[in-house]
Formats: sequence, structure tokens, C-alpha cells
Amino acid sequence: MRTRAAVLWEAPGRWEVGEVELDEPRENEVLVQLAASGLCHSDDHFAKGDISVATLPFVGGHEGAGVVEAVGPGVRTLKPGDRIVTSFVPGCGRCRWCASGQQNLCDNGALMLTGSQLDGTFRMHVDGRDVGQGGCVSTFSEWSVMPEASCVKIDDDVPFQVACLVGCGVPTGWGSSVRAAGIVPGDVIIIVGTGGVGMNAVQGARYVGATRVIAVDPVPFKRELAMKMGATDAFADIEPAAELARSITNGQGADAAVVTVGVVTGQHLAQAFAAIRKGGTVVATAAGNQNETGIPVNLLELTMYQKRIQGAIYGMGSPVREIPLMIDLYKRGDLKLDELVTRTYPLEEINQGYEDMHAGLNIRGVVTFN
Repeated sequence: MRTRAAVLWEAPGRWEVGEVELDEPRENEVLVQLAASGLCHSDDHFAKGDISVATLPFVGGHEGAGVVEAVGPGVRTLKPGDRIVTSFVPGCGRCRWCASGQQNLCDNGALMLTGSQLDGTFRMHVDGRDVGQGGCVSTFSEWSVMPEASCVKIDDDVPFQVACLVGCGVPTGWGSSVRAAGIVPGDVIIIVGTGGVGMNAVQGARYVGATRVIAVDPVPFKRELAMKMGATDAFADIEPAAELARSITNGQGADAAVVTVGVVTGQHLAQAFAAIRKGGTVVATAAGNQNETGIPVNLLELTMYQKRIQGAIYGMGSPVREIPLMIDLYKRGDLKLDELVTRTYPLEEINQGYEDMHAGLNIRGVVTFN
């Protein structure tokens, strides 16, 4: 069959919407009709060339929701008509990481950048060329074939345009505060960047009982929304946020700082490092250019103050656990998702969606399919 998809032909480059050939699902794979896909910054990193993908052309998108239309041989947990959210890490269940409850670190995560399916082959093609798929799922496409393990079934009463967000941005931000930073009741946390990921770090910190949730973002409307989503304070840059944290902790500093800016640099992490107390944690959630190295922190302070810089992917949670949890919290009214969707776009306007993201106009843009 043929499907319309947003294709990246070169990097740096722009998404071009056109038709690609799509094979039928093979063993342990399913055919999904996508209904919505979040415009996550990770896919923009591919387009900008900050992070290289191994296979071009490449159909992006990893934060999606849709309906299973057909299943291949051996599929046992899904059937046609099931509504699903995609997981860009199709956990194998057997590697060291899956066996220890760290599905987010499954060895299959390497497929996010190689573009192949689990068996090393491809399901999308154009003009005789194989087309890479983002995270095995490629949610920037009307239809996609993906592993059964890439699909997490959800209830029928959750709107697709909010359900797609729990495929990446929501649990990534939530877990950055709750799991990676280890926030507990009474803590003080600084969250640097309150877009589609950081806004959920705010929500997670509020939910577990942080006394002060200090949001930092240069965009006024993001600071305003952060206050509605659970932040107690909001600033345009980190310096006054750090001063506030020290003023309410007898000069010690924040218990943790979560960095969720668009493109992280060593300087962002150094500023966050300076803002935390002894024994505190800096969580590096935002992605940066793959060629950039170095964090300008004082090495003696790192040792003697016992501070920690912690990387985090998917909020240090497992998709098969986090996705149902986020949906449940949403249905109970403990997690705001509708407020995250600033604007929806047809697939043809995907580049406009990313331009709006860079202009600071969106918390999360969402592509919707008719």
C-alpha cells in the first residue's frame, strides 16, 4: 500500500510530505492507522543534523496514537480495532536492561537512529530505496507498520491528540522530576525550560509534593502556563531562580534542577549545577548536538559537595508502565494533558509546526490525520 508521510531526504533539511510504499506487517508486527502525532523536539534534532540518523531518506515521528488495522503472524496482545500509543523503544523483555525493569534503556533503543525494524530490514520504500523509520514507528505517516512491542494499548475514551503525548513528552518530563531527580515532599526544584517536556516536569514535581517548583523560561506565556500547571514561581532566566532557591533554603540551593531546554549546552548544565545544594542532582533531559562535549563545572565542588549530574531518557521509566500510568492520572484529573496542546496541524504543515515551536508559540504542536 501507499501512505502519505513526512520524509527527511537530507540533514540538515526540511520535512517533505509525499507518498511512500509500505509493506504488509511481518511476524510480530502490526499495521497502524495514525490519528495524531506530537511534534517532539527530538525529531527536529534529526532535521537540523544535531543528531544523525543512519538511513536517509527517513520518516520521522515517534510520539503517536492510532488504531491497529491489521496484525502479522505471531501477534498475541493486539487485534484490529485496538487503540494504541506508540513506544519509540520496543522493549525486548530479555536484555539486561529490560530484565532489570529499565525498558527505556533496552538495546532495541539503537533502532531509533538506524531506521530499521527489529529484524534489520525496512517496511517503507520510495523509488526503490529503503526508508528509515523513527524508533520503528514513524508517526509522521498516515499509516505505519511497527513491532507489536512498540504499541501500548489504551482505553477507547482517551482523545488521540492528547493520548499521543504520553508516548514521549509527558512521561519524559514527569519522570525527570519524579524518578531521575527523586523529588520528595518538601523539596525545592528548578525546572529550566517549560515546553512540551518541562511542563510535565512541573506537573510531576507538584504531584509528589515539592514545596517550591521554580519554572524558568524566557517566553512569558510559558511561564504563565507553568504557574497554572503547578509551578509556585517563574522567572525568565536561571539566576533569579537560583537566588530564590538559596534564599528559602538557608543558602543551600535547590534540591534538584531539571534541564529541559530545546537544545542543551554545557553552559545550561553548569548553571543548573551552581543552583543546587550539596548532594543535589542536575537532571539532563534535553538533547544537545552530538558533537558537543564538556560541562564547565568546578571539579572540586563536584567531589566535595557530592553533587550529581544525571542523564535521563524517557524519564527513567519503562513505556509499558508509564503510558498506562499517565493515562490513569489524566482520567483522574491529576495530570493535565489538554492544556499542553497549543495547536494542531495537518501533515502538510509540519514545517510550520516546527517553526512555531522555535518561535516559542507552542507548548506542544500536534499533527492530526483525517
